[in-house]
Amino acid sequence: MAPPEPILNGQRGSEQAKKDRGKKGGDPLENWTWGLLLIALTITMHGAGVILMALVGVSIRARIESRNHLTLRHVAAIQIGLIGAVGLLLAALHGVEAAIWVAAYWWLGALNSPTDAILYSVDSISTLGASGLPLERHWQLMGALEAMDGMLLFGISTAYIFAMMQAYWPLMTRGRPH
Repeated sequence: MAPPEPILNGQRGSEQAKKDRGKKGGDPLENWTWGLLLIALTITMHGAGVILMALVGVSIRARIESRNHLTLRHVAAIQIGLIGAVGLLLAALHGVEAAIWVAAYWWLGALNSPTDAILYSVDSISTLGASGLPLERHWQLMGALEAMDGMLLFGISTAYIFAMMQAYWPLMTRGRPH
């Protein structure tokens, strides 16, 4: 039976314990720092993407309003096309944002392969949480922060689609009995 490891400054003094404390991510503050930086970056990107889509949407709406001869069928088709296009653009934007988290996990060594990092990130950012892939223990807080980021990003996307539909609804009901 091996003798107990000596305790130095309140912690075991073995070489393995020293290595574990020196690993990237061993400090919870490092998890918070990385997580919050990634959240700020992805939300800024998302906001910029949504604003660009909104500017294009305003231009399209102005063109629709200037053409009084459009029928309900035309306006509805335009709105359905816009919702589809915006949905596709938002999905691509969410993919780019997940890829940023993937790069961070891979660079930090939180997951063992790029494939695992992609699956874990998409699973976390969508808040599904069913991949079964664990992050290295000292990076697990980042997974929770990515899920929080995903909730914020999907909330922004949902709010934008709702606002776009509300903006176009009056064009569908204009001059028509309710």
